Amino acid sequence: MSGDTKTKVGHGLAKALGIKIGYRDPLGAHSDPVTRGESTFSMGTVDTYSYLEPEPTSGEWLLELCPTWSQVAHYFYSLFPFLSWITRYNMQWFLGDLIAGVTVGAVVVPQGMAYAKLAELPVEYGLYSSFMGVLIYWFFATSKDITIGPVAVMSTLVGTVVTEAHEKIPDVEPHVIASCLAIICGAIVCAMGLLRLGFIVDFIPLPAISAFMTGSAINICSGQVKDMLGETASFSTKDSTYLVIINTLKHLPSAKLDAAMGVTALAMLYLIRSGCNFGARKFPRHAKVWFFVSTLRTVFVILFYTMISAATNLHRRDNPAFKLLGKVPRGFQHAAVPQVNSRIIKTFANELPASVIVLLIEHIAISKSFGRVNNYTIDPSQELVAIGVSNLLGPFLGGYPATGSFSRTAIKSKAGVRTPLAGVITAVVVLLAIYALPALFFYIPKASLAGVIIHAVGDLVTPPNTVYQFWRVSPLDAIIFFIGVFVTVFTTIEIGIYCTVCVSAAILLFRVAKARGQFLGQVTIHSVVGDHLVQEDGKYGSGNSPNTPGDGKDGSGRSIFLPINHTDGSNPDIEVQQPYPGIFIYRFSEGFNYPNANHYTDYLVDTIFKNTRRTNPFSYGEPGDRPWNNPGPRRGKAEEDRSHLPILQAVILDFSSVNNVDVTSIQNLIDVRNQLDLYASPKTVQWHFAHINNRWTKRALAAAGFGFPSPDSGDGFHRWKPIFSVAEIEGRASAAAHAEMVNNEHVQQQGLKSEDLEHGFKHDSHAVERETHGIEESSDSSSTDDKLQHDLKNSKAYRNRRKVALVQGLNRPFFHIDLTSALQSALANAGDDPDPKMNVLNA
Repeated sequence: MSGDTKTKVGHGLAKALGIKIGYRDPLGAHSDPVTRGESTFSMGTVDTYSYLEPEPTSGEWLLELCPTWSQVAHYFYSLFPFLSWITRYNMQWFLGDLIAGVTVGAVVVPQGMAYAKLAELPVEYGLYSSFMGVLIYWFFATSKDITIGPVAVMSTLVGTVVTEAHEKIPDVEPHVIASCLAIICGAIVCAMGLLRLGFIVDFIPLPAISAFMTGSAINICSGQVKDMLGETASFSTKDSTYLVIINTLKHLPSAKLDAAMGVTALAMLYLIRSGCNFGARKFPRHAKVWFFVSTLRTVFVILFYTMISAATNLHRRDNPAFKLLGKVPRGFQHAAVPQVNSRIIKTFANELPASVIVLLIEHIAISKSFGRVNNYTIDPSQELVAIGVSNLLGPFLGGYPATGSFSRTAIKSKAGVRTPLAGVITAVVVLLAIYALPALFFYIPKASLAGVIIHAVGDLVTPPNTVYQFWRVSPLDAIIFFIGVFVTVFTTIEIGIYCTVCVSAAILLFRVAKARGQFLGQVTIHSVVGDHLVQEDGKYGSGNSPNTPGDGKDGSGRSIFLPINHTDGSNPDIEVQQPYPGIFIYRFSEGFNYPNANHYTDYLVDTIFKNTRRTNPFSYGEPGDRPWNNPGPRRGKAEEDRSHLPILQAVILDFSSVNNVDVTSIQNLIDVRNQLDLYASPKTVQWHFAHINNRWTKRALAAAGFGFPSPDSGDGFHRWKPIFSVAEIEGRASAAAHAEMVNNEHVQQQGLKSEDLEHGFKHDSHAVERETHGIEESSDSSSTDDKLQHDLKNSKAYRNRRKVALVQGLNRPFFHIDLTSALQSALANAGDDPDPKMNVLNA
């Protein structure tokens, strides 16, 4: 079917359905082509002026959404990032991975067992989760530093889920519930990654993540103090943090010998770290050695206290002096197909959102942070695939939900890891521990293990200096941080997660909905180096030039636009002037969509009404003739004199911060246009738009009747002067430009006048955008069209010898490349001059 046939069929169908194709186009299909700015100017004598900007079509929109075959192939290739580097793996990389892998393996073994206790599971399940996380991750990794395994916060959530679920279904073992949770969470996260929804994590800001981590760390530490002190009193460590702290302090007298093993272990961990940090500062040449000593402090402390425990309890295994870890089975004794059914899922369905959020934000935040530090970029969506697959396969060996660990990732990064393959080395270390060390694990003191947990999660607490930086950057973000911490401390980790996410989203929506635009004014500025002005050609001029005080006659001045009320922090001593009475420049600050459309336009209309007068003021003979919303002055008071105010001429909207619009915002703009046209009647207000960066936004505005002159209620169309922006096609360094320069010099040597060239375009290195101005309209209304055609064809821009082209289409003459172009067009088409003294907008 040909294009013409399709058009006819489409128009016929639209007519049958009552669809107006020229929706709200005030010019219509049969309007005057000259006033529309298309006919003469686009079909004139110069081909470079024939550019008409095409509107995007629905087909183009679908093509943007549909991936190409190469993109589909790249998608499947990107699911396995190791393919891009594994073929170039070398011995130098292997040595770095070996050192980092062994180092992390030595840390993950005691931490994995400790975190399993947080999950209310036997310690071997922490080893299973550690093994599967590091073994699988490297296939899908885009981060070389991240280490997947049991983490404190996720383990605490798992412990809450297991405890609550086991009360509902006591016949199901806790590890079965934890494995089922891992499968469901892994499936959700993996699906999000496959759908490339990693950007969702960006909606959770850093203060919310910091609050969640800090509150969780306080919660975990408070819950471990009971085990570290060996308190025998019966109280739940799953209560709110403040209750756990109160109960722990209340039952201090019940502490046993375990306190000696726990408190001293915690103190030793901090002493070793402080000593290593001091040694690294004192002897920087041996900083690497001090780092590895500090990294292995957990292993040393666990071995040291295990040795003491073994010596103390070797002959009293049945009645130890303090609580021991107990028997740990050798190998993967619980490897099996995980049970996933509705009965188990129902017990933790309400905890799923919190569990998924923890898997996402902790892993992505850590991987992004270390990616920036080590100069590489991660793919959040691919990282979700990695987490998902790890949690889908881990339960087959008995693992529970695992994600990225901050402490182990930091150790891995500082140890000099080169590729994600270091995870395989760590997996080998964990595997050796599972098969070779279970007998040794029996004597590990529980109190010492609690001290290890407290020491590990202590680093998750946001330091006061960071909170102060939050306050300096954004006080509101600091408030979000404290809200998240307080809610976590006084309720639960899950509620704290939901609270921080919801508060952050609410503040984002509030900022968007209550965004307030700014009215701009014009200021002439000059660039100064020392006591010299920087000329337009880049040379220095004298600072004492008679033409320098802001008039720009020497070419060194340029116009900029600043908020009239100086809300941007500009110097309040500078007088920002409205460029012309009755012309308003308004800049959007946070986009222009349905949440903030009314807030923007209400402020726009209110300010315009305060600073202008009606073209034809109403005259009321009696007070009862007035409308209720304009009751007039109080009895005995005179009507306010507004004759000194200008009439409304034009509105210029700066769309530099607007990327997309919607039906609500466009309809709001249409309503405001109608309101202001009624206010300015019988004149019509001209609407100009600058910095429109999106083709779909242009299409939406054009469909609403914006982008071209508005019809006049009097005699057809208000006569307007066409002003368009053009740019040089070749540029100053091209051969054509060089030939032109030589020719100009030859002309000047012959003494010929070059006024056309001088008035058409200035030949300077900064001359990229040029303005083409129409000539004044004829006083004879019967010949205005012919006069306009003649002026356009004989414009000096046409006779210029340098090849130029339009920047934007002729079919939308009120869409401008910048504010200067928009203001020039508005000034050229302004009506009768109002009171010239009214030049400052008191917004």
